[in-house]
Amino acid sequence: MLGTLANAAAVATGSIAGLLLGRKLPERFFELARDVVGLFTLVLGIGMAVAARNPLVQLFSLITGAVVGESLKIEERLEKLASSFSSGSSRFVDGLMTAFLTYCVGPMTIVGSIKDGLGDPTILLTKSVMDGIVSVAYAASLGVGVLASAAPLLLFQGSLALIGWATKAVFPEAVVSEIAACGGVLLIGVGVNLLRLRKVKVGNALPSLLLAALLAWAAA
Repeated sequence: MLGTLANAAAVATGSIAGLLLGRKLPERFFELARDVVGLFTLVLGIGMAVAARNPLVQLFSLITGAVVGESLKIEERLEKLASSFSSGSSRFVDGLMTAFLTYCVGPMTIVGSIKDGLGDPTILLTKSVMDGIVSVAYAASLGVGVLASAAPLLLFQGSLALIGWATKAVFPEAVVSEIAACGGVLLIGVGVNLLRLRKVKVGNALPSLLLAALLAWAAA
């Protein structure tokens, strides 16, 4: 679990640095930084989404996951939770969702977390450096929600590490690929939100990541 703990610590440290830096910048820099982060998130999401091995799995997972999430009102629950931490709940959720999806849906996260559970933290230690640097920019533009993302990151990657420790195995490559591709579509939605093009309820689509993993595993 060394890599998982280091990754969460790097995100928290980078976020704190970004929050401190953000206090010294005029408001116009926040707007510019938010737009740049939005464009970066769009590009990152597109790159991940087009790598889907089975577009039908991707589409079915996204549609079904969004229906499930809408039924459970995940986005609404996230915003209510955010309001208990911050008066600006929308900005908090934007920061939390952007950071969590950026850090947690890529192949490095899944493979690295499993290997961390097997006693090899190398991938996650490398990822920690990357995430820490990104956290500075994210927190400066999106606020304290980025810092809060360290908690679900720890829970998510820690769970994968425990699976790796318990099963002594790794996820099939096809499963990793479909989770990343589905996550890429969600990142596109986050990018659209950050650029204020329209409101996409990305939180309601989170169950699609689990569905993509199950379908890809069944087809592997």
